[in-house]
This record gives sequence, structure tokens and C-alpha cells, in this order.
Amino acid sequence: MAASDLPTVPPEDPPTAPRFAAASLIGVVFINMVGFGIIVPLLPFYARSFGAPAWQMALIFSAYSVGAFFGEPFWGRLSDRYGRKPVLISTITANGLCYLFLAFAPSIGAAFVIRLLGGLAAGNGAVIQGYIADVTPVEKRARQLGYQGAAWNVGLIVGPSIGGLFAHTGMGPAGFRIPLFIASGLAFLCVAAVITVIRESRVRETSFSHRASRWAAAGEALGHPVIGRLILLTFLVGFAFTGIESVFGLWAQARFDWTPRDIGFSFACVGVCAFLTQTLATGRLSERFGEGPMLAVGMAMAVVSMLLQTVSTGGVMTTVLMCFSAVGTSVAFPNVGALISRAADPHRQGQIMGLNNAGGALARVLGPLSAGLIFARVIDGPFLLGAAVVAPAIVLALSASRRARRDAASRDTVGP
Repeated sequence: MAASDLPTVPPEDPPTAPRFAAASLIGVVFINMVGFGIIVPLLPFYARSFGAPAWQMALIFSAYSVGAFFGEPFWGRLSDRYGRKPVLISTITANGLCYLFLAFAPSIGAAFVIRLLGGLAAGNGAVIQGYIADVTPVEKRARQLGYQGAAWNVGLIVGPSIGGLFAHTGMGPAGFRIPLFIASGLAFLCVAAVITVIRESRVRETSFSHRASRWAAAGEALGHPVIGRLILLTFLVGFAFTGIESVFGLWAQARFDWTPRDIGFSFACVGVCAFLTQTLATGRLSERFGEGPMLAVGMAMAVVSMLLQTVSTGGVMTTVLMCFSAVGTSVAFPNVGALISRAADPHRQGQIMGLNNAGGALARVLGPLSAGLIFARVIDGPFLLGAAVVAPAIVLALSASRRARRDAASRDTVGP
């Protein structure tokens, strides 16, 4: 039987859960992302404190995403089997320990290994998305996943300000210990919150006869007419946007002589726009117009923004276009998880979400590399490449949505 002929399993009604189960977990996401945000802007200076050349700095960045590429499907599959809560406790604890070890790394090589392990441990986004899908009715999942994205963005706004306040770049590697201690402490605070506040959303399964092998399951997912297209969409969009983000500061400096303060202000505006969109608009629009159409609309907004950025005059126009793109992706991306949760076997939600997130992690490795290479030759190249890559994602969104609707109509016709 071909993967495209596999029956799509209708989503089960979510189990009885505390009223604010998803909201509690989203609060945990926020705390965890503050810790993550503390560290990310400091990484170039941390690597430089070891005397690392530019290529080693790039490796420190990419190590985390490489780890997440392998971690996401693994932890997602494990949470399907043993429950979300124990996997969350284990992964967040490991991530907190990695921050702690990073504070005492003796060399840049050791720091690379710790970041790789940290990415592997922190590749638990699929577990969080699986939990939200477990406790949320299907028609409300885009809204809740939008709230998760908002918590993510606010954490990345708050975190860097804390890291910059407590880092002392003139003290060598020791000057970064206080921010790393804070990040580690926040991770352990998240563990305490998961233990005391979060309830398990799944009953541990004792029979696995319905499970395919890991590689067979991945092949089925990639060949699925809905899920496979959405995973490809996640990769394409992530490839484009992480590439643009990685060179935006250099691009703005070369084009408009922007300072780090100008770049920071622009990113702050982007974060605010993303937060407001995800909390106030994403869920409502998806519930009214449908997840697939809003996914396509968001991608179209991003393509328009990228193309117009090549003729931007700088200043207000550049920031407005960045915000317009952020609104588009904020409208779009929660719908990917919502559509996947509708199409995936309820017993394999975490694993399928993990495969999708692994596609995003791979994009975070390849996107910046490609953007850096093209930027060295064509200054507006990353935006043109991004538009060329995201445009086909609009077609993928519409085709996946149409197939999902046909599958749903077929199930309704056949009945239980």
C-alpha cells in the first residue's frame, strides 16, 4: 500500500483535562524561552572569549539546531508512548544542566558538544504541541498554538535584555556565567512548574502493535498527502526566514548604515507585532476562514514583504515591511500544527509533530548558510531567495488544505 493510500485517522476528542491545562503549559514555554533568549545573543561574544574564529562561532550556533533535528522526532515519539509529562521533565532538566555545564566549558570544542546536547534535549517542541493537541478541541488548536508562539516571541524579547544586563564580556568565559546560571535556574523553575501544575494528557500505552518502525513511520508521514506537504512547507519557510534573520543586521548596515540600536529596535517592533497577531488575530481568523486559507494568506504576505524589501528606502519602510512579514508568518504558522494534528493518527501526534519540527531545525542549519553565501555576492539575494522559496509554499498550503477537506468529507460520508 502506498503511503498516500494510508487511511487518515480521524482525530479523537481530547481527554478530560484541567480547564487551563494548555494555558499552564504555555506559561512554562514563556519561562523556558526567556532562558533561551538570554543565551542566544551572547553566543558570538561567548565564542569570541575563547578566541574562536568566525567559522567556529557559526558551529556554536548550528550545533543547537543539529541537536534539535534529531531530538524532535525522538522525544515526540517517546511522549506518544510514555506520556508528555515525564518527557517534558526529562528534557527541560537536561537543558538546564547543559546551561550549567556551558558556564564551566573549558574550551570551544567542549562548548560545541554541550550546545549539541542542549539542542538534542531542547528538541521537545513536538511534546508541547502534542500536549496542546491532546487537551484542545480541533477547531481551537490554531488559537492555542498561536498563544504558544506568542509566549515564544515574548520570551525572546525579554531574555536578551536580561542576558545583556548581566554579561561581562571583558572577563573572558567567566563573564558569561551569571547569564548562564540564570538560564539554568529558569529551566529548573520550569521543571518545578511541570511537576506541580501540569497534568498528564495521555494514558500510558501498553500495546504498540499499531506502531510502525521509526523509519517506516517517517516514510509514511513524508508520503502522506497532507502531512508530507506541510513538513515540506515548514522546511521551505524556515529556510527562507532563518536565512534572512541571520544576515539582516549585515544587510541593514550595508544598505542603510544602520547601527545595532537600529537593528534592535526593528526586531523589537517585529516581536511586538508577532505577539499581538498571535494573541488577538490568529485563532479568530483561522476559526472563521479556515486553517488552510489563512496559512496561504500568511505566506503570500511574507512573499510580498520580501520582494518589497529589495526596494526599501530604509528607516520606517524597512521596519514596516519586517512587521508585515511577521504578521504574515504569525497568521500562518500555528495553522501548520493545527492541520497536522487533524491529519495525524492521534496515537502518533508527538512523533509527527516532531518530524515537522525536525524539518524546521534542518532549515535553521541550511538557511543561514545559504543566505550567507548569496549575500556575499548579491546584497539583496537573501530576500529574493526567500521569496522564491516561500512562493511554492503557498501552493503546498492550498493543496494540503484541499486534501484535508476531502478526507474530512469522506470520513463524514462513511461515518464511524
